This record gives sequence, C-alpha cells and structure tokens, in this order.
Amino acid sequence: MSGQPQVVGVPKEIKTHEYRVALTPVGVEEFHRRGHKVLIQESAGMGSGISDEEYSRHGAEIVSTLEEVMARAGLILKVKEPQEKEIPLLRPGQVVFTFFHFAASEELTLAVQKSGITAVAYETIRDEKGGLPLLTPMSEVAGRMSIQEGAKYLERPFEGRGILLGGVPGVLPANVVILGAGIVGSNAAKVAAGLGAKVTLLDVNLDRLRYLDDVMPRNVTTLFSDRHSLREALRWADLLIGAVLIPGAKAPHLVHKEDLKLMPHRAVIIDVAIDQGGCIETSRPTTHNQPTFMVDNIIHYCVTNMPGAVGRTSTFALTNVTLPFSLQLADHGIKEAAARNPAISSGVNIHQGKITNLAVANTFNLTHVPFQELGG
Repeated sequence: MSGQPQVVGVPKEIKTHEYRVALTPVGVEEFHRRGHKVLIQESAGMGSGISDEEYSRHGAEIVSTLEEVMARAGLILKVKEPQEKEIPLLRPGQVVFTFFHFAASEELTLAVQKSGITAVAYETIRDEKGGLPLLTPMSEVAGRMSIQEGAKYLERPFEGRGILLGGVPGVLPANVVILGAGIVGSNAAKVAAGLGAKVTLLDVNLDRLRYLDDVMPRNVTTLFSDRHSLREALRWADLLIGAVLIPGAKAPHLVHKEDLKLMPHRAVIIDVAIDQGGCIETSRPTTHNQPTFMVDNIIHYCVTNMPGAVGRTSTFALTNVTLPFSLQLADHGIKEAAARNPAISSGVNIHQGKITNLAVANTFNLTHVPFQELGG
C-alpha cells in the first residue's frame, strides 16, 4: 500500500426497494487488514441478510446516520447512484464508487459535476479484453430476472395475456423476443428457453449470433437486427425484452411508439436498458412499488434496479467483482490507482467538476476533458 490509510464509508441504500449493499463482511476484513477504517451505516446489510453484528466482528464501525458516513469517509462505496437526499452530502475531493448511469439523467450529471467529487462508475470500468466486469454480474441477474418478471406479468391477474410461458402439451408456448444478445440478452434467452418458450434473439453482431446459435437450445432462434426484422418479430412477441447497451451512453430507441400497435394486446415489455434511458421509446423509469404501466394496451415493466429485489444474490455477485477495485482505490488514491490500473481510469466519469467520460459528455453536449489530462 503506497497511500495513507483511508476512511471507507458504506451507506444504507435508500432507493425504493433496494436491498443490496456495497460491501460484505469479508470486504470489511480486507480493508481492516490493510489499515483502513470502514464505516457501515446501521442496518445497511439487512436487506442482504447481513447483520450489523457480523460487520462489527470483521472490524467495521457501525454508525447510525447517513450524514455521519458521508461526512467522515473519503471513499464512499454504494450500489445505486446518489439519491436526492444524498447529493447535498457529497463534498469536494470525495471519491464515490457506484453505479451512476449518468446518460439516463442530466440532472444527476450536473449535480455530481457541481459537487466536486470523483465519480467512478461500475458500469464503465473496462478490463484488458474490453469487457465490463462490474456490470456483468448484475446483467446476468437482470437478464434472468427479466424472464421471471415477464412470466408473472403475462398472467391475467397482472393484466397480461394469460399465457403460460412454456405452454403445455397441445398448446403453443409463449413467443419471447429479445433485443440484444449481450450478457442480459443471452441470460434471458437461456432462462426463457429452459422454461420452454419459443425465443427469438436479435442483434447486429453476426459473430455473437453465430456463437449463440451454436450453444443455445433448439428453441432459440437468432436473427440479424434491422428495422424490418425487428418489426416483424414484434408481431408475434408475447414478451419483449429490451437488452441493448452502449457503455456510458444513452440507449438507442429501437422500438418506437407506433411499433406497439404491431404487438398482441396485453403483451409485456421488460426494458432492462432503462438504467441507460431505455431502448423502447415509451419506457419511463418505474420502481418495485409500482413496476408497470400500460401504453397502447402493452404492459411496460421498467424498474431501474431490478437486481435489488434479490438483494442477497446480487450483493454477493456484485461485491465479488467490485472489491479488488475498491481496495486499489483505498490503497493508492484515485490518481495512482488509475495510473496503475487503466480499468479504473475508464471508470472515472466525472472528476472535480470535469466530465471525463466522452459518452456522457456527448449525451448532454458538455465539455469533455480526458481524466489523464487532469492533475490533482
């Protein structure tokens, strides 16, 4: 460790029905062993089945308020973007490591820019292969959950078409159409196929489609995504999964409002891309309290923190991959950690008032300054 010992703060997530926490007890132990102090807000881990006592046994200090965590810690570890109550507590020089999804909110982008913090976003950290290692586990969870939720909202009591996803002998299964064959899309396809649905998976990457065509079951069909094939697929889609991602940037609208008229009445859309603005034009963010709304007789499910509903699974899946980066940030500070590990540099979206992520800057027509060009 080349830097000074840090105070690391883990606040309790306050987004509606968010049950994840940014650090597990083994993570506390690792920070403690390296000489850092860890503050855990009281009951932060309860939604993931982790008690305050368990955190304490591994060396954490339990503090009662969000304000104390934010005031004392130089490195803040979170799961979701700062909420309205948290933004005024951000202070210049602080490093916040979490999912930000700036492209979905200009208001959040400007508020964080004004705060003077360094915003390191899980979703834009890239490994040496160009992958998104911190986004992957939550994409796996969201992809699998999208089918679970879609199957539920296809039921008639939830205003759906009254269709069993896998059908029964003598009755056709549901048609599931998935836009995007990345981590979310492939996990959704795997679960939908396992339940017996007829699955159509669309993407523009032919190499990816060839690979999935080889490894997926026979009830998964791959289809090159263009405007014509997409509109045709909508005609038979009982369940549509939006799984499109452009890292750091706003998701493109692949399905327009007029396209909804092509779909069967009371079909279901699960827009997993809603964190980045959504890939369905009629999507808008929803919560686990009120997860759905209807547009043109089509059910839309657009919960922005889907994995939060399965907090324990998601917390351990997420912290498995975030902890090594969190330790580097604590051990070395943001500048040296970024210099040592280019993946961390790619995660810096805003640094002390400057927009350092090109996609975010372009989304809102803001000035972009590469992080490597900034001192301090």
